[in-house]
Amino acid sequence: MNDVLDLSPQVAVLPVVHGSGDFALEVCRRLRTAHYDTLAVALPASYAAELERGVSLLPRISVVLQPPLHPRAAGSYVPVDPCQPVIAAIRAAMEADIDRAYVDLETDDYEPYAPVLPDASALGGLSLERFLTALLPALAPPLPGSQRLQRLRRMAYELHRLELDQRRVVLVAAAADWPWLRQAYRQRAPVTGAGVVTMPRLFDVTPSGLYFLLGELPWLTHLYEHRRAELIGDGSLAVDGIRALLLQAREACSGADYLPGWLTTQSLALLLRYVRNLTLCAGRLAPDLHDVVVAAQQVVGDDYALAVIESARQYPPQGLPTELEAARVGAGVVFDREGRPQRYHSRLELPPRTWRRLRLRPTPPPARQQQWRRQWDPYGQCSHLPEDRRVESFQHHVRDQAKALVGAGAARSEPFTASLKDGLDLRETLRHWWAGDIYVREVVPTHGTVEVVVFLFDHPADPQRYPWRATWYAEHDEESTLCFFATDFGTRMVGPGIAQAVYGGCFFLFPPRPIPDIWEDPRFDWTRSPEERLLAGALYHSRERRVALVAPRPPSAAWRALARQARRQWVYLPLRRFSPATVDRLRRFHVLNGKHVRSYAARFIRDLR
Repeated sequence: MNDVLDLSPQVAVLPVVHGSGDFALEVCRRLRTAHYDTLAVALPASYAAELERGVSLLPRISVVLQPPLHPRAAGSYVPVDPCQPVIAAIRAAMEADIDRAYVDLETDDYEPYAPVLPDASALGGLSLERFLTALLPALAPPLPGSQRLQRLRRMAYELHRLELDQRRVVLVAAAADWPWLRQAYRQRAPVTGAGVVTMPRLFDVTPSGLYFLLGELPWLTHLYEHRRAELIGDGSLAVDGIRALLLQAREACSGADYLPGWLTTQSLALLLRYVRNLTLCAGRLAPDLHDVVVAAQQVVGDDYALAVIESARQYPPQGLPTELEAARVGAGVVFDREGRPQRYHSRLELPPRTWRRLRLRPTPPPARQQQWRRQWDPYGQCSHLPEDRRVESFQHHVRDQAKALVGAGAARSEPFTASLKDGLDLRETLRHWWAGDIYVREVVPTHGTVEVVVFLFDHPADPQRYPWRATWYAEHDEESTLCFFATDFGTRMVGPGIAQAVYGGCFFLFPPRPIPDIWEDPRFDWTRSPEERLLAGALYHSRERRVALVAPRPPSAAWRALARQARRQWVYLPLRRFSPATVDRLRRFHVLNGKHVRSYAARFIRDLR
């Protein structure tokens, strides 16, 4: 006999924290390892038929609604959530053909009770008995005459009735009620008769209401169901689920506007450490969605944070066909057919939740984007100044690296005699170690500099994907002349007079000077691709002999021949030499419909860290 969980040799209790996937797994494990004749459920008998019908429809989520008798009263509902321990117990009992008994009191105006409990994730490192024993000092008794006390007495009375006919009965009830249920069972206090209630009905749930209905995030609930279907161990899902959510958000972001490998493993590791620190600062063991989104925003940016939110709301099984009428559920409300909210309380009350503010710029709706697109003035375009400063700083950094690479190629080594010159040459010293000579390095000054820097982000580039080709001239002496081909900015409106595009390739000419538009210049009509025209324009307009080229692969034989014809020389730097996250951030830029838009553009442009 278990002194903590058993009320008698015939009756046992499994106290649970509602909405916890860890407790759902623990309940299923105990039902499998111990033999029980009857499963007692802390729900009224009126829910039995519709609730078990909803369990049979899993993994599609549904909800059993019980409208109130009086219009001003609140209704009650039971979510058919596979991560709810009570639902998991009913599901396991139905599969094992164990009898079910619904022992709660029938009440019309249900009074919820949801105390603040410790993090249910602690169950992963403790036994259920130790977890419950640690809860005892924090559990408040029911008030005299309260509905909660009447319900506990009714459940104790029904357990006494069940043990007359059954050999072994197990009750799945809330952990907050467990000590007082034991007390009511021993006192055998008189019970209150059942009230008059309306019959509950089973409804489907719209995808937008899953976040308010489920105990775990919809994506984590999907992972629980997937592992259950595949017979995969799910003991570490509390940790693996967050990692899987971040990877799913990365896949959702990856596409035409992102380079492969844009979110590196180092960034993900930093993000997970940030999530851990936020969780510990809040005094929890498992992170909530707010912690994950804040970390994603601070480490990566708004776009990725929004992708995390959208991924967390996904529950793919909800797309399965159903004949049920759909119900739209919100936070503590259910909307009727006219869209009016009605108050409802969950019979499987989740721990209290708090709303917290998070500054994110969501994607504008299509109707608003279409309105901004119609208002666009085709004769006014300019850049966003913070992005200008960022990209100019980066291209100057690339220019310095190209000059250093040219100087390193012109260095020579010689045996040490009287001067170290520009430092030891370890390679040559080790190569001649048998002779005992020390070699020093001398960097020969090179003439000229690098005037043009070419970036090819996507090669080979699809001309249909990058239809926009333009030349932008410098507004001041600290800005470069820019030629580029990019995606159509009109397809991505982010604000009134603000659009977003993605570079396919570009070149910067510094110091700036006016040049003919290479995309309209007939001298380059012989080129066959946007990359080739961009390279030809860069070679033609460079006054210096060397032209820096940043590309995914080295220049081909045709490009080298093109440089020889123009009497120029490529200085190649691999694109992977630079951080994928940095390259991806610089590759996306915004187009403003006139300089006056700069006064409010920061309110609509997302932060790209």
